[in-house]
Amino acid sequence: MVAAVSFLVPVAWWRDTLTSMLAHHRNSKHLMNAQDYRDKIDAADVYEVAARTPLEQAKLLSDRLDNRILLKREDLQPIFSFKLRGALNKLNNLTPEQLAKGVICSSAGNHAQGVALAASRKNVQAVIVMPVTTPSIKIEAVNRLGGETILHGDNYDAAYELALRLAAERGLTFIHPFDDPDVIAGQGTIARELCEQWDKPPAAVFVPIGGGGLIGGISSYLKARAPEVQIIGVEASDSASMTAALAAGHPVTLDHVGIFADGVAVRRVGDESFRLCREFVDEILTVDTDQTCAAVQDIFEDTRSIVEPAGALAVAGIKKYLQQQPASGKTFVAIACGANVNFDRLRHIAERAAIGEQREMLMAVEIPEEPGSFLHFCEALGKRSVTEFNYRYSDAASARVFVGVELRRGNEEKHDVLSSMEALGYRVADLSDNELAKLHVRHMVGGRSPGLRDEHLFRFEFPERPGALADFLNAVGNRWNISLFHYRNHGSDYGRILAGIQVADADNAELEAHLQELGYPHSDESDNPAYRLFLD
Repeated sequence: MVAAVSFLVPVAWWRDTLTSMLAHHRNSKHLMNAQDYRDKIDAADVYEVAARTPLEQAKLLSDRLDNRILLKREDLQPIFSFKLRGALNKLNNLTPEQLAKGVICSSAGNHAQGVALAASRKNVQAVIVMPVTTPSIKIEAVNRLGGETILHGDNYDAAYELALRLAAERGLTFIHPFDDPDVIAGQGTIARELCEQWDKPPAAVFVPIGGGGLIGGISSYLKARAPEVQIIGVEASDSASMTAALAAGHPVTLDHVGIFADGVAVRRVGDESFRLCREFVDEILTVDTDQTCAAVQDIFEDTRSIVEPAGALAVAGIKKYLQQQPASGKTFVAIACGANVNFDRLRHIAERAAIGEQREMLMAVEIPEEPGSFLHFCEALGKRSVTEFNYRYSDAASARVFVGVELRRGNEEKHDVLSSMEALGYRVADLSDNELAKLHVRHMVGGRSPGLRDEHLFRFEFPERPGALADFLNAVGNRWNISLFHYRNHGSDYGRILAGIQVADADNAELEAHLQELGYPHSDESDNPAYRLFLD
């Protein structure tokens, strides 16, 4: 059953409650060092529910990066996330009295599933408080595990506040997602498995960071067992709370975090996880959305599995690290921490991956408004594949087109394209790193064009291959002016084009005969209501 609640919680109350909980934790024992955590992790038994996940080589990625890249496949856990380890270890350390009263947690999804599954296996009541913005795939997964699910607030912090209040009201034990030594030790069993699985210690282990529990457990264990291994954290650039904490010297609360990588969207890292990161983590990198999406694709191409954005952070971090510090012949481990991603998010991931991998550039180009100008521009691009072409007539002097171009040599080739366009007299702007262009403008080029006469709208199909777009334009010829043009490479066998062609009524028969002679499948959409409403 899912309940939605919206009452307010006194901020001072939950802060005082949390402070007292953490103070009790610290005062009950000395601050744990690497050896203490190693002993605690060695004693942790999480395998009544969790799986020993494989350490697999990503062969394609290894070849591309000229280094041996190993993936720790936590996406293969029963809940498709490492969070099960920490949740179960925490429950294993509760008293019978605490278990009898039940447990509660707050989570954006993966920790919720871990607590729900661990509690169901132990026949313990579990209350799960999740933000309303949690991806539906995670909410549904928790519901199937039988916990009491409550949706509250737009972010993790709001859910966290409510969970603390309900814990006090109902006498439930709060299971923190990352700021608890038992949870941290449970996540640290990943490091224990790594030491058993690798043939020799790698140069570095790359670990995603949200609240810091995962990297806290892994780093404390490895620094006790294999201190020569570098521990490198990876954060989403719009959720870099550990980076901010280390810069400030203490945990800080970010004003805002992005939720694209929802598994690591934490505004404030834990006190204990911060302490461990400051002591044991060697470096932290941040990666942006495009780099994360490219890493999702990298993992898919090697494993045929689709990880969630947070699950791809470590691979994105390895790629960025090697760009900054080139190396070859070394071994790097990436923790693929989860795979709970909504299917409808894949479209956005696929679209941004090409830019993140520097396989596509976006640019705005001004060309003369005259017959044949599209063809001349495509010829100037040479044999490069055009991935997107958006244009709508605005005036009689010049046209501005939004263009995507496939790259084979990354930024080097992008600079070559820009230089060659400028040398030919085109005014060009690079939009590859323009977030507004990538999120919105590329889908909005167009609209009505008042005063435009004699426009006919056609849909075309043509065999998709390098140079096919230029071949199509060359076949259409320079006889008529193109007033609207939209093309996007969708990776299919046939390209699809929407084109507006200005042709006087007296020339309609000549145009139709010409199109029939071309042999491209086409249909006249001039009377389509969508065209009449938004483009005519």
